[in-house]
Amino acid sequence: MTEALAGGEMTEALAARFEEHRPHLRAVAYRMLGSLTEAEDAVQETWLRLARQDPAGIREIRSLAAWLTTVTSRICLDLLNARTARGEQPIDETFVPDPVITPLTSTDPEAEAVRTDSVGLALLIVLETLDPAERVAFVLHDLFAVPFDDIAEIVERTPATTRQLASRARRKVQDATPAPPDPARQRRAVEAFLTAARAGDFDALLTVLDPDVVLRADAGALAHGPAASKLVRGAARVAGQALLFREFAPLGRLALIGGEVGVVHVADGRVRSVMGVSVVDDRIVALHILADPGRLAALRLPEEVVR
Repeated sequence: MTEALAGGEMTEALAARFEEHRPHLRAVAYRMLGSLTEAEDAVQETWLRLARQDPAGIREIRSLAAWLTTVTSRICLDLLNARTARGEQPIDETFVPDPVITPLTSTDPEAEAVRTDSVGLALLIVLETLDPAERVAFVLHDLFAVPFDDIAEIVERTPATTRQLASRARRKVQDATPAPPDPARQRRAVEAFLTAARAGDFDALLTVLDPDVVLRADAGALAHGPAASKLVRGAARVAGQALLFREFAPLGRLALIGGEVGVVHVADGRVRSVMGVSVVDDRIVALHILADPGRLAALRLPEEVVR
């Protein structure tokens, strides 16, 4: 009886320690996988592996944070390699990763906790194009400052090769992801876009869109016709798309999409689409729209955004 009680107390104490690290592990997994659901699954699997350790093994763990990060990273690497084996790489050009959505301003502690998971959709899209080992090396080193010696054990490469993986990934990311402007300038650009779309003002849309703007719309496999997934390039064509869906513009409300100002379209209490926006020099250079009903239904949405 006493031993069972002691074992239960040990499990509770271990679970409490694990929960302290959960936000960090979820952030790591989300950046590696680009899927909130898969990230949660990876973190849960990490807990199961920790819980299966015998007490002696747990006592030998010198840094629980490092151990958990390593296990989560290996789980994510296995998932990324499985995607490659199934022929899921490279990604479809219309794919938009799961966005983390938070209100523009909030004092809600839960919303602030979710904000720590945020990463721009433009970066996630580039990460989806990386080789699995490149992605793990870049995420761990450049985003979480994990030493190359530790990463090398995860990706089963030498430290020198691991450094090269991260460097190659870094160049790809820097070439493809613009540095975000300050939030006030980004918000002005997004508001100008919404105002022009609501008014059906083609010329005003051209003013706020970069000439080489890219619109990526992921509506899922079941959507057809004008609402189907698409990749559209050029200001005139993107402006035309905005006018085509002009009736939805009044449903748009500002929110933080991956930590950057974007738009959530809500009708009858349901989110119809989420649009991430990339802005450079006060002009929109990319629009990333997720309109897949199944994936939208699985997102965690703050009540402040939906109501």
